[in-house]
Amino acid sequence: MKKILTFIAAIALTFAAYAQEGIKWETGTFQQTLNKAKENKQGPNIVFLDCYTTWCGPCKFMAENVFTTKEAGDYFNKKFINAKMDMEKGEGIEIAKKYKVRAYPTFLILDGDGNELGRVVGGGKLEIFIEKVEKAIKK
Repeated sequence: MKKILTFIAAIALTFAAYAQEGIKWETGTFQQTLNKAKENKQGPNIVFLDCYTTWCGPCKFMAENVFTTKEAGDYFNKKFINAKMDMEKGEGIEIAKKYKVRAYPTFLILDGDGNELGRVVGGGKLEIFIEKVEKAIKK
């Protein structure tokens, strides 16, 4: 019985991993994310950083309803190294100070050296949000 339950759990985890269609988020430190962008020769070399807080309603909306969609994954995973960070915990506190993040959500677009290329403040529906990101990059 134990083997059967273990097998079923393994299959469920496999399906959960493949069901991930949205944005793929980096799990390392901020510096590791920048390094990946700087060293990435084949793929994207720009960082999309989701600056959020746990109490922010629009942050939760973006995380649960926008960034989990296949369309969001298709756009952001091709163009960016994606990272998200709580601006009230750990290294997020210093990042918020450095980039003067004062409203949530704020989305920073950075090069591999950490230079700000653009920013979007506030969320919204995916199509409109992508337009804002494109406009921020062109500045």
